[in-house]
This record gives sequence, structure tokens and C-alpha cells, in this order.
Amino acid sequence: MSALPEDGPRERILATATRLFAERGYDATSTRAIGDAVGLNIATVAYHVGAKPELYREVMRRAHLAQRGVVTEALTRLHACGPTPGETRAALLAFVDDYLSFCLNHPEVPALWMRRWLAEGADHSDIESEFAGPLVAEVAAAVRTVLDRAGLGAGADVEMLVFTIVWTSHSFGQAGVIDPAGTRRGPLDLPVLDRFRRHLHTVVTAVLDHG
Repeated sequence: MSALPEDGPRERILATATRLFAERGYDATSTRAIGDAVGLNIATVAYHVGAKPELYREVMRRAHLAQRGVVTEALTRLHACGPTPGETRAALLAFVDDYLSFCLNHPEVPALWMRRWLAEGADHSDIESEFAGPLVAEVAAAVRTVLDRAGLGAGADVEMLVFTIVWTSHSFGQAGVIDPAGTRRGPLDLPVLDRFRRHLHTVVTAVLDHG
């Protein structure tokens, strides 16, 4: 029986590269390290996925597509919400929850983007211009539309609100919080997760009501 595509060398290389780029960053991850982790030599890795820059770009493209798929579905539900302020607030908070859930269920995606925030793979700035920038703009425009329809947040900086949701969701998923005893508590600690979610809701609601 032939191997399924997801079991083939290319998919195994991409899965391993995703994990290593997320854990170590672009600069600290060599093609040799990826090959060693998969059990393939450098020439075989290059045959299936190209050189390191091409491999990294494909990893980031796939991360973006996963992120975009969830965001697009969430935006569809946001657009379909009722026009009242209450319905709009509830729909926007549901959108926030959808994005937070994605970050927690796919921690490698926030990790990859956070590595880029630290200037990892700086030679690949086209990744932001092709992937991240347009998606943020699309989300901000959609949120602005439903807010205007409901008469909410007239003075709110919606783009910065979107970035705030992204920054906090990514950071909480990766680092959690530090309790008074110095213990790091992350999203697997359900009371902490619930506390973070409620706080994020409070921040978003305050921006809308203040604006």
C-alpha cells in the first residue's frame, strides 16, 4: 500500500521544520538539523522542499493559511450578527474567543509569528507584506463595518484593537502568567485561562464603549 501524502517525506519535513522553526527560530535552525530530525540527508530535504529559505516560506505560508481559515470563518459569523449594540458586542467577543482558541490549539503558529517579532528571518520581510498585513487589514475593516452598523466605537482605533487581541492571545498561549509565588501558569490551568479570557473581553468591551 502506498503511503498517504501526509506520511510522505515532504510532509514529514514540513511538520518537523514547523516544530523546529517555532522552537528555535529561523536563524538557529539549520537544514541539517531538520534533516537529522526527519532521518534524511540535506540533499533529500532540498529535493523535496528546496533550500532553507523556500522551506521556511512554505512553513509560514501554511501557518498563515491555517490562521486565515479560522479568521475567515469567524469573520463570516461576525458579519452575520444582528445589528444591535448588544448583538454586535457578543459577536465580537465570540470572534475573540475563536481566535484565542485557534492560538491555544495550534501553538506552533503563534510561536512562529512571535519569532518573527524578534526579527528572526528578517531577510523574509515579504512574509509580513504578503500574509500578515493584508489579513490584519481585512479583519480591521470587517470589525469597523459591524461597529459602525451598531453605532459602537466611533473613535476606537480598530487596527490597534486587532493587534492587541493578537499580541495578548499569542503571548498568553506561549508564556501564560506568573503567579505571586513565581510559578508560571499557562492555558492548561483552566482557572487562569478563564481569568485571561474574561480580562480580554473586558479590554475589548472597554475600547468599544470608550470609543
